[in-house]
Amino acid sequence: MGNKLKYILLLLICITAQLAVAQQYPQRNPNNPYNPNNPYNPNNPNGYPNRNDTARTRKELTADQEIDTLRKRQENARDSVIFTSKFIKVTNEFALRDSTQLFPIDTTLTNFENYSKLYQPRSPKISLGGTEGLATRSLLFEPTKTIGFDVGLHALDQYMIKPEDIQYYQARVPFTVLKMVTAGSPEQDFKLVHTQNIKPNWNMGFNFNFLGSRGFYSNNRVLGQNVSGLSGDLFSWYESKNKRYNMLANIIINNLKSPETGSILFDSIYTAKQGSFDKTTEAVRLPNNYESWKTAGLYIKQTYYIGRIDTTIQTNSANILPTQKVNYTFHYEVSKYEFLQNDEDTYRVFPDYYFSSNRSRDSLTVHHMQNDFGYSFYLRGKKSTVVKNELKLDLGLTHDLYSYTQFVSDTTIDQFGIKSRKPDKKQDQVFQNITLHGKLSYRFSDRINLEGNVQQIAVGHNFGDFLYDAKLLLAGGKRAGRIIFDGYVQSSSPPLEATDWISNHYIFHNSFANTKTSSVSFNYINDALQLDLKAEYFLIADYLYYQAQPGGTDAHPVQLGSPINLLKVSLGKNLNWGDWHFDNFLVYEKTDYQATLRVPEVYTYSNLYYNTYLFDALHITGGLDVRFNSPYVAPSYAVGLGQFYNGPNVTFSSYPVGKVYIKGTIKQTNLFVAYDYANQGLFSKGYYTVNRYPQQDAALKFGVSWFFFN
Repeated sequence: MGNKLKYILLLLICITAQLAVAQQYPQRNPNNPYNPNNPYNPNNPNGYPNRNDTARTRKELTADQEIDTLRKRQENARDSVIFTSKFIKVTNEFALRDSTQLFPIDTTLTNFENYSKLYQPRSPKISLGGTEGLATRSLLFEPTKTIGFDVGLHALDQYMIKPEDIQYYQARVPFTVLKMVTAGSPEQDFKLVHTQNIKPNWNMGFNFNFLGSRGFYSNNRVLGQNVSGLSGDLFSWYESKNKRYNMLANIIINNLKSPETGSILFDSIYTAKQGSFDKTTEAVRLPNNYESWKTAGLYIKQTYYIGRIDTTIQTNSANILPTQKVNYTFHYEVSKYEFLQNDEDTYRVFPDYYFSSNRSRDSLTVHHMQNDFGYSFYLRGKKSTVVKNELKLDLGLTHDLYSYTQFVSDTTIDQFGIKSRKPDKKQDQVFQNITLHGKLSYRFSDRINLEGNVQQIAVGHNFGDFLYDAKLLLAGGKRAGRIIFDGYVQSSSPPLEATDWISNHYIFHNSFANTKTSSVSFNYINDALQLDLKAEYFLIADYLYYQAQPGGTDAHPVQLGSPINLLKVSLGKNLNWGDWHFDNFLVYEKTDYQATLRVPEVYTYSNLYYNTYLFDALHITGGLDVRFNSPYVAPSYAVGLGQFYNGPNVTFSSYPVGKVYIKGTIKQTNLFVAYDYANQGLFSKGYYTVNRYPQQDAALKFGVSWFFFN
């Protein structure tokens, strides 16, 4: 009996303990967030986790909420999340002008093998040797739609970072890109991008670009003939939590050194019966001459949204649309252009000498400060799932303040009668421009959009410059495609180099009229058919260009008295057969002043490649691309002036230039191996695009791009 009482007493103690512990569980509070690691689940009315009840009350999460959820899991267990490109969104200043738009980053292999700015399929260039870092110009007719003050030096623009080139990111995890392309000593290209959010709404990062080359035909032992380009920027994008305030900021530095050798002495290396035994040892006319361009700038753009803010849901993200907006932009930049000659002109590369016969130290320094003020007004319906019947008005004023100083190296006599050679100031000037600009657009729906732009310099040094532009977009369904009508009228002042220029070899004091350009275009794009067709007509009055006396090198600016008519038709068409792809691009240009406006009549680019996946892990593409342009009268190049000009009427034979390549993606790494100009020797020994300057030889190139997330 005593033992039975013991067991009964023990049972009562256990029951009492269980009841006591049960009283310690908290009461249900719907304000407490659900924690899966806590046995208490507020979504269960009984106070205990219930799998069925939890699943039934779970809400569908947006893409941003899913990323936030993964971030929380990553903080608790870092090995449980694999970060990919979907954590990174990218934008630029152009995409942020009307609204806040974000896009996925591109980690694909598209155009990866065409890394060079010289050989972009739809915007090919001519240069002094087929290597990046040398003076370059568009092969096709590509006018610039800019007005206002222009120095006139653009031969190295392709290699410089500008504020409009910078991309801004929204990075949920740190993101880094390392890219390297090499062809051995003739060419090295390295790029580094890193960005991360220091706060959920504040991103910072930097870019670093290095370009180096010893060329294909010059003497590699001379440092003055090496290309050396270093560009970098520090950028930041801040967006307030309420989405009303945005700030874009960047600091940019460019330091480019480009040799100007006057070409190799044996410049008929491809047209002579006997070629060169060793091209890297061929002597050049000017071994120690080069251009040096340096820029440093600060750019800050601030935008504030006033009134109601709307949102449209896109495929990858939500676009923030304001109803009113004010913005202010500050930009300050210092640019220095130098030409350094360290050799005697034994082979008469230069037309004349004004200060020194064996040394040049020409320099131009430009200071530019810009303040831009703008106001935008949007009128649309309250329901903004799809933007339609939207009226938008932009008004703005831009103030530009310029100052420039030009020096040459000259021999002077000081107060003690001692001769010395030092920089001598030849001219300096300070001036300003005030530009009025506006934009009026009306979006009938997501398929019809009409807009007009006005830019007019109302006060200042370039008074009278203007650019008026109008555009109409008509979009059908996916199969119908879309049509864009565009037209503009432009009047732009002649550049400084053509009007007031003082250097050791070139002095110009000219008075030219503004160049007037009128253009209309029709563009049809059909993504379903992978087809795009564009027809453009240009009428150019008072065309400004550079030419020399027959057989001479005395390049000087001249203005054509008669108007130029030019028709340009571009056609792009891609074809697919299973894993086989055939991409094509064709341009036809015709002008009534072919000898003045020296561009080829026909240009083509074709790319045949096979695209597949191996073992469901390796994306691989291999193929052959070929570019070709019809023969044209080749331009010459003025060393020390930095201009392509119309010199001797030399027309070179033209042959296709082919490249064999293979590229692939392994996890987060893209690679390619290419043999450029693989058909050298099949049709010709080599080719020219500029008079006296042979282009690159066949070269094996290797490129790799790494993407790092966190």
